[in-house]
Amino acid sequence: MTVTEAKTLEATIDMAATPEEIWALVSDLPRMAAWSPQVVKTIQRGPGGLGTKTLNINRSGWKVWPTRSKVIRFEPPRELAFRVKDNFTVWSYTLEPLAAGGTRVVVRREAPDGLAPMSAKLQGVVMGGLDRFDEEILAGMNKTLERLKAEVES
Repeated sequence: MTVTEAKTLEATIDMAATPEEIWALVSDLPRMAAWSPQVVKTIQRGPGGLGTKTLNINRSGWKVWPTRSKVIRFEPPRELAFRVKDNFTVWSYTLEPLAAGGTRVVVRREAPDGLAPMSAKLQGVVMGGLDRFDEEILAGMNKTLERLKAEVES
């Protein structure tokens, strides 16, 4: 099996809220569709926490596809990470309290084991190429953080 290397993508925003307030939102995985421009729906198996599995329905324009993920790090109110089984990526949300008040939120997409061969092929053929799809993902990460910030600060 040959895997394709993938860039680490990261977006950061500061929010005028405590880590606990933000954690209540980001740890509620089915709510991700409210903020993410790519996530249509997340169906969660179990009560939440380490080992929780989800089925995610994603969209980009007319293209719709499912992914399956499992929570691999769950450290309230500091870090949540899940591995997407279908493409080998790891997504994480890290909440860092700021000395002046508020919280820095970092969302990161990593592929420590590279992209799954089928995922890399589909991104290349159907999504306009790896670089173009990475740009779309990064823009979506920033939009997700902006929407999350608007909700938590309202």
